[in-house]
Amino acid sequence: MACFFRRSVARQLAKVCEVSEDALIPLISAVPVSKKHVCDVRASADLRVSVSCLLQGGAAPDGDLHTKTQALANQIRRDSVVEDVVAGRGVIHFRLNKLILAQKLLGQLQSDPGGFGVKSELLQHLQGGRTLVEFSSPNIAKKFHAGHLRSTIIGNFIANLKKALGKEVIRVNYLGDWGMQFGLLGAGFERFGSQEKLKTQPLEHLFEVYVQVNREAECDESVHSAAAGFYRRLVQREDQAMALWTQFREITVLEYKRIYQRLGVDFDHYSGESLHDGQTQSVLEELTAKRLLKTSEKGTGVVDLSGTGDMSSYATLVRSDGTSLYLTRDVAAALDRKQRFGFDEMIYVTDKSQIAHFQQLFHILAAMGHQWAERYTHTH
Repeated sequence: MACFFRRSVARQLAKVCEVSEDALIPLISAVPVSKKHVCDVRASADLRVSVSCLLQGGAAPDGDLHTKTQALANQIRRDSVVEDVVAGRGVIHFRLNKLILAQKLLGQLQSDPGGFGVKSELLQHLQGGRTLVEFSSPNIAKKFHAGHLRSTIIGNFIANLKKALGKEVIRVNYLGDWGMQFGLLGAGFERFGSQEKLKTQPLEHLFEVYVQVNREAECDESVHSAAAGFYRRLVQREDQAMALWTQFREITVLEYKRIYQRLGVDFDHYSGESLHDGQTQSVLEELTAKRLLKTSEKGTGVVDLSGTGDMSSYATLVRSDGTSLYLTRDVAAALDRKQRFGFDEMIYVTDKSQIAHFQQLFHILAAMGHQWAERYTHTH
């Protein structure tokens, strides 16, 4: 629909500039709503074209910009679509017939609601491809909060936009469902959790347990030892620990899905850190084979990020007890997704507190020789 009006303006310009309509359409842009003002004819315009762009494209002969702008505007006729033409400072403004605009808008919404805003000549030249968007990504056993909502709204918008641009979009919710925090939660639940409360108030009870165990951990070192022990049981896939973790995960995902349904948001895949924990060993082996993984004085496995070999900046990928970290699992997830989905670009949508994390992730992938990591983006 947008091209109907652009083409109407381009048709007028083509007669004056003696060039094809198709060459002029990309030069015509919409006036942002924020710049419109009903008391100013130029600011109330709907479309505009820069005369400098016309000059650069050869659509108008060289000359004084102000004089040329006024001369071109004077030659353009008003018609049933273009109600007014006004010359500005190097810009020609066009005001459209709002009745025709409304008729076109309502007509397309009625005849093809699914194609509204998508089927446009302006998008036909864009290439397809596949885009993976990871967004929302809340943590298991915790309530859905404003930070998750922000990532959900922004991520869903980006996914919709990419789809409108002709991309095949894969929407992934990468749940925080692994790591030492679950060692702490598991140890806490074994101490003072209640299966009865878990049935009636699942998320509320898990949150209560998590808060209480964190409070006790501040003054009782044995809580940290218990948490580390529970996490080792998870890593070793011990039956009782895994059964409890699975229960926590299923309860939370079910609650999250209710929230997403109310928001009108869908995901193609519910993934999570747990899916990639078993793949971290191959990541570490590859890093070791390429002499990227080093052992620190504390016994942790690290990758030098300094670029100078002085270890002034590094990323930790293995704890001293051999367990993986969030970053390790993210590296494994990136490698696995590239192999499974073969996408052209991947976009992570989180808050800005994770900027450093994704800088480390992209650096490590590039150091491993994966040039496609250049097409990974973090948006916040």
